Formats: sequence, C-alpha cells, structure tokens
Amino acid sequence: MASDGARKQFWKRSNSKLPGSLLKSTAKMPTTPVKAKRVSTFQEFESNTSDAWDAGEDDDELLAMAAESLNSEVVMETANRVLRNHSQRQGRPTLQEGPGLQQKPRPEAEPPSPPSGDLRLVKSVSESHTSCPAEELRKLSWSGIPKPVRPMTWKLLGYLPANVDRRPATLQRKQKEYFAFIEHYYDSRNDEVHQDTYRQIHIDIPRMSPEALILQPKVTEIFERILFIWAIRHPASGYVQGINDLVTPFFVVFICEYIEAEEVDTVDVSGVPAEVLRNIEADTYWCMSKLLDGIQDNYTFAQPGIQMKVKMLEELVSRIDEQVHRHLDQHEVRYLQFAFRWMNNLLMREVPLRCTIRLWDTYQSEPEGFSHFHLYVCAAFLVRWRKEILEEKDFQELLLFLQNLPTAQWDDEDISLLLAEAYRLKFAFADAPNHYKK
Repeated sequence: MASDGARKQFWKRSNSKLPGSLLKSTAKMPTTPVKAKRVSTFQEFESNTSDAWDAGEDDDELLAMAAESLNSEVVMETANRVLRNHSQRQGRPTLQEGPGLQQKPRPEAEPPSPPSGDLRLVKSVSESHTSCPAEELRKLSWSGIPKPVRPMTWKLLGYLPANVDRRPATLQRKQKEYFAFIEHYYDSRNDEVHQDTYRQIHIDIPRMSPEALILQPKVTEIFERILFIWAIRHPASGYVQGINDLVTPFFVVFICEYIEAEEVDTVDVSGVPAEVLRNIEADTYWCMSKLLDGIQDNYTFAQPGIQMKVKMLEELVSRIDEQVHRHLDQHEVRYLQFAFRWMNNLLMREVPLRCTIRLWDTYQSEPEGFSHFHLYVCAAFLVRWRKEILEEKDFQELLLFLQNLPTAQWDDEDISLLLAEAYRLKFAFADAPNHYKK
C-alpha cells in the first residue's frame, strides 16, 4: 500500500471543497514535470498523474454553478434581466418603434443610441471594410438584430462568407447559380413526373399568411419558383406542406431593405424594381436551403424528425412541469395533436410574423437553432400557458386552446422572455439528455 500522502495527491486541489472528497486540507504540491518511469501499481500511477481538477482556480466557480439547482428564481432573474435590457432599448427612440409610440424629434447629428451590443452589430455589419468573425456575429445577434442591418446579418448567418472581400463574388456566383437552376428545371413543372409537386405548391401558397403579401401575383410567382426548385433539387424529401411557410420570413426581411413598411404584414412589392426582386428571390432561396439542410429529416418519408422531436418534447415537459404533463395525459390530449404543427412550421402558425422574425434572429445565432434549440423553445412555450391549460377540464376545449393560443398581441418582449426560459432549459438539459427521461 502507498502512504497516506500518496493517496491524497489524487485530489491535487487542497484549498477547495470538492464533491465527494472527505480529505483534510493539505498543502498543494508543485506540478513540475517528472521524468517518466515504469509504473508498477495503480497507487504510484495515481500519485504521478495530473488529474482533471488541476486546471485552475476558476473550476471552483464552475463547480458551484453546476451544483446550483436551477429553480423558478433563476428563471425569473434571467427573464427580468432580458426585460430590463429590452425596456432600456424601448426607452430610447430606435429604428424599430411600433405604431403609436411618439418620440420627441432629435437632431440629425444625434442618432438613436442602441445598447452596446446593437451598436457593435450595426458597426460590424454596416461598415463595408469590416469582416466580423462568424462566432462574434452570432453572439451579437442572439438578443435580436436591429432592423437596418438584419438583411445583411441574416445572409452572413446563412450563406455569405464573413470575409468582406469574398462577399461580392459569392453573392454574384450564388445568384447566377440559382437562376441557372430555374432555367434548367422550372419548365419541367408541367411534366408528368413533377406536376403533382407543382400543383401542391400552387394550392398551398394562397393558404399562407400574411394574406396581404401572399395574394400579390409577383410574390406568388417568386414563392412557386423557390419551392419548386428546392423540391426538385432535394428528391429525398421533395415538397412537403409546411416548407412553404419557411420562405416568408426570409423574403419579408430582405424586401424590407428596399421599402418602408411599418408592419411586416403589409409589405407591398409593387414598387420594387424587377432586378431587386430577382436578387431577393435568390437570397431567399439560399437562406431557406441553409435552414432546411439542418432539419431535412422533418420532411422525409413519414417525417421521422418531427416524430422524434415531439416525443422529446413530451419527455422534457414531463420533467420540467409534471402537473401540466399529467393534466394533458388525464384528458387524453396527445402531444402530436398540437405539437406536430409547432415542429413542422417552427411555431410560425402560433405567433405573429414580427415575432417569428425576432425568434429567427436567435435561431440563426444558436448552434443547431432550428433543429435543437427549437425543442426547448417549444417546451417553454407550452409551460408558458400552464395556468390556462390547468383550468381547462375538457378534451375538446383543451385541444382547441392549444391549437389557437392567444398570441396576436405578442411583441419582442414576449419572445425575449420565451427565449430566456428556453435557454435556461437548454443549459439544464442539453448536455444530459437522459435527465429528461423518466
């Protein structure tokens, strides 16, 4: 047996309390390199090997964070901080003020002062000579992107390179490539092999929202081309209902770069030049393609991606709010009956378009935002209505409520609160998926 001192060296840290350690304090041994020698026993190996705890004083803080239980106080603190930051932003005249908010005019020499994160994002995107690293851009975009720089930021988060010198060539090449697809494939929409796909797209587009946008003939033609070309180039899934909704946010964000619209639901493209519309169409196609590349299993045969995500949502809710989960189960409400649409349309049918755009700022900033982080947003979204859910005592009324949630008046603050709660859930469960399995 090795000496007591040799055994104690396994925990090199002696000035901190470590989980599972019952050892008394001992002086920390210097970590000078030792010459390698043959190890004859496990105890000798133990005494001569640096362990994972010997990484620096910051480990104590990380351990304390990991050991701290996440409860409602943590949620409220995070959410309130989000709201305070957003309220400070709303307290200043900004480029995204809603209707009815009157602000005193300010001299042109004093532009509105966004928070520091917004200011850095505006500066990094708007200055043509600046290249913003992708990781830095995601960090700055997570809490929302100012409207003037949102089109370019979404393209950078989508398919454009961060290197400013490469952007013009990439933009030109991608636009040329997209219109080559149209020239090559679009005339085949009436061929027997493709006519069912085109017919379904043609039927689905008028059902989309907002109607004021979709019913414009130019917009209808653009959406038909984008969806048909994508379907032809992705035969593993082809066109599936639900994909059509994913075109709208990209198109609206990119068109708003060229027109003044107080509400995104009332965009009018009649005055936009044809060449500009062509460029917007190509940008929309490539950004939508990037999104769908990460969630294509949602739309392959039998939609296994959605089936799996709905099951994961059920397991997650059963852990974070067992009362809500049990209430749904007692009234025989199945998650697939309401959450399928949440996954298929990425909550676009549940919240206004302006909220979807804000939500997608964060989705595009998150690693696997549409495929992974969306699960936690859906969980937070369901639990957000726990009071109303628990008050419903009838299957039909409960399902009707879940399929028609009262979000018409939601704004950025509601989305920020939802994202704060979703991030808390991700922090608690993302790296330990078995924790949300009973």
